[in-house]
Amino acid sequence: MAADLAELVREQNRQLAASGTGLRLEIRQQRLGLRGPLPCAKGTAARPVQRISLGLPATPEGVAAALEQLARVREAVERGRFSWEQWRRRAAAPAPAPPAVPLGPPSRAPAPPAAGFPAEAAGLTPLLAGFEAAFFADPRRRRRPAGSRSTWSGAYRPYLRRLAAVAAASAEVPATIDLPLLERVLETYPLASRSRQQCGLALGALARHLALPLPADWSERSGGYGLHVARFRGLPSDARILELVAAIPNPRWRLAYGLMATYGLRNHEVFFCDLSALAPGGDRVLRVLPTSKTGEHQVWPFQPDWVERFGLEGLGEGGAELPRVCTDLRRTTLQQVGRRVAEQFHRYGLPITPYDLRHAWAVRTIHIGLPDTVAARMMGHSVAIHTRTYHHWITRRDQQQAVDTALARLRQSAPNGHRSP
Repeated sequence: MAADLAELVREQNRQLAASGTGLRLEIRQQRLGLRGPLPCAKGTAARPVQRISLGLPATPEGVAAALEQLARVREAVERGRFSWEQWRRRAAAPAPAPPAVPLGPPSRAPAPPAAGFPAEAAGLTPLLAGFEAAFFADPRRRRRPAGSRSTWSGAYRPYLRRLAAVAAASAEVPATIDLPLLERVLETYPLASRSRQQCGLALGALARHLALPLPADWSERSGGYGLHVARFRGLPSDARILELVAAIPNPRWRLAYGLMATYGLRNHEVFFCDLSALAPGGDRVLRVLPTSKTGEHQVWPFQPDWVERFGLEGLGEGGAELPRVCTDLRRTTLQQVGRRVAEQFHRYGLPITPYDLRHAWAVRTIHIGLPDTVAARMMGHSVAIHTRTYHHWITRRDQQQAVDTALARLRQSAPNGHRSP
């Protein structure tokens, strides 16, 4: 029995490692607990390896309950809401008896459940947990665990929670995931919204995992998002971008702002770049490191003269520094690094968001005439996402080019001395 239980815990820890989390189950004195990098109780930015005593018995049913607690801890840490006081109170209180779970072969142990699903939709949890395990087991995602965790937290988990909530609110809670349920979830998001588009992508991936056929028009029904729908009129002009940097009192954050404006970087990518090319004599092409969300890619400056305008050369020479932000992905996540940047923009009262700088960079490349395939590669996303997001400007550019070509032909064909009508 003890050997079976130890193997069960080892199997669960292997699945946890594959999912990219640093937390593990452990058995101490016939009780289950958690061990892994957790926020320092003294309030510092450090995340030393620490233990949480769950008070659960070292039994198969206790393992199932411990996995649920682990999922809650992981979610609280990722959202910056973890409190040691809460877990000390839980450890001091008598642990409730976990539900009975029959002991099966270790290889059939349940995957770590996703946190935050309504209890009424518990029947769907194994399907969703299996999808999560498959997501992190993908060899491409295992090569970039930090980026994969960030992608899962932001682009998949919220929509799976919505699915569970919609299922739980049904007059008759479904026992499985089918097309009508997916369609009901999709329709909870506004037409032509980014959230609807992302929901369609997440549910489409879930459907493929479950071998569930989707209608031919699924992409069309879930797509349609373009920045022109949301906020294209509010993007800052180049003059406005140069003006707003003066509102940032901290010189290190001014450099971070300048990097995002000049290179169209994502919030977290500012801190995951090779900046050596900014030194005098360098080609000024930044290399976004493989640890970032979408892996390694190179970015050129647009506008090039902004390197001097924002004083970015000092970052390559070593004479200037970016803000001190924890980038140790054993103690933080890409999402938390990005959130820190957004918080600073809000703290300084800037009327724009970090992503406004990224969108403005993309629009700038369209006006300059950079091919969409090249711009998309520099931004670290697909051409499909690029053309869908910046559809308004790309269409305007293509139409203008067609008009200019037609007018040029008309002028060439007009008789000398006669003005075309």
